[in-house]
Amino acid sequence: MVLSNTSAPTRPATDDSLRAAYDAFRKAYPAFDSTADLDELRARDYSRLDKAGQIYLDFTGGGLYAESQLSAHFDLLKHNVFGNPHSTNPTSQAMTRLVESARQYVHQYFNASPDEYEVIFTQNATGALKIVGESYPFGPGSNYLLSFDNHNSVNGIREFAHARGATVTYVPLVPPDLHLDVDKLRAGFDLVNPAAHNLFAYPAQSNFSGAQHSLDWIAEAKAKGWDVLLDAAAFAPTNRLDLSLVKPDFVDFSFYKIFGYPTGVGALIVRKEIVHKLHRPWYAGGTVACASVQGESHLLTPGPSGFEDGTVNYLSLPAVEIGLRHIEKIGIEKIHTRVMTLSAWLIDQLLSLRHSNGKPVLRLYGPAGIENRGATIEANYYDPDEKLIECHIVESLANAENISLRAGCHCNPGASEISLGFTEQEMVECLRDKERMSYEQFMEVVDSKKAGGVRASLGLVSTFEDVYRYVQFARSFVDKSVGSFRSVHVAARH
Repeated sequence: MVLSNTSAPTRPATDDSLRAAYDAFRKAYPAFDSTADLDELRARDYSRLDKAGQIYLDFTGGGLYAESQLSAHFDLLKHNVFGNPHSTNPTSQAMTRLVESARQYVHQYFNASPDEYEVIFTQNATGALKIVGESYPFGPGSNYLLSFDNHNSVNGIREFAHARGATVTYVPLVPPDLHLDVDKLRAGFDLVNPAAHNLFAYPAQSNFSGAQHSLDWIAEAKAKGWDVLLDAAAFAPTNRLDLSLVKPDFVDFSFYKIFGYPTGVGALIVRKEIVHKLHRPWYAGGTVACASVQGESHLLTPGPSGFEDGTVNYLSLPAVEIGLRHIEKIGIEKIHTRVMTLSAWLIDQLLSLRHSNGKPVLRLYGPAGIENRGATIEANYYDPDEKLIECHIVESLANAENISLRAGCHCNPGASEISLGFTEQEMVECLRDKERMSYEQFMEVVDSKKAGGVRASLGLVSTFEDVYRYVQFARSFVDKSVGSFRSVHVAARH
């Protein structure tokens, strides 16, 4: 059944409890009605979801594309001839114009003036972060300050910092909201070394808990002498990021997280006044104006091309502009209103679930309301005796209901370790004297029941029925013991 914000459903109601819950939801969250046309958009441009009976709650894992995006991109490719942009021939120049148009639209979408920022295309957010890590001038006396709440691609920059003799400092999180410890953050800011290079990195929104960390930290850190890297990968899909108002030195994101298609394209936005600090450790095709074998030297191309290794994913880049225009037409503020009203209701419903003995069915990680959080809801399920039901069992049961959740630590070990109660000693012992480890081996070393959580995340075409169906699924765990799930098959992980 598809629910609409109009006075009557688009199809005859087949579930009276769903209709009653929807009516009560609309009364409690009247702002949701301002997003009515997103229901129409879903029926028109994302109809495959309802045709396939899919409840998609994994938008932080990947956004969904509209059929109109595919049609617009296909028509462009079908009716034109495009060549590799590294030339002056007609097909190359036609492609170059589209690449630069896409770059310009990224500037426009994030309100990042071309006079102030460079937009560098990468294969994803991780590729953008690798450019920063390998090119930032870490050295003895330098500092790399980062939060416990970071994606592994941000954590990985510490290996470049360590290798060059920089000091790495982590700012812890404070349970249960999992926001940064403000006193320790400010103490970290005081570690700045004016005689060296100092980089502070944190996410605008946690990809684990959904906690949003204040963008005010950017100006405060910069005032102390830090360069600031803002990871916007989980934030940008449902929030406005205006780079004329907040001015981090580096911003990374993947476009598929925002509008689903294409994958394999991301960007690093860099303030022009800091580009000179980045020194690439190598060069590649596409990045050099000239290179000499006999002279063993090279000169990088000025501007973003000096960081875009090889040939950019040029046939996909027009789809970036198509996708951003799609989001701009909908309105990011409308998307934000929709996902946050749905999240507020979902959180309230999940937290209200109780076993017959009064014990909670699940434990939420991150803020218990919608203040200072995004539309990512991380939780673990417990039986009446407060024994944890392993997150991958929950995921497998959701799979059987065509509900797409995501189980694990979501490449965010810091937030998950704090949430799940792992100690420093436990993690040191787990990883000691090991270079590689499969997921199955990791599960044998740690307490497998503690090795993650269940994440539901909402996006631009999430509906009330989606979150209602998830609550009904969650309700099925009431009064169920851990032992009752022993026969559940958990899919192999890779």
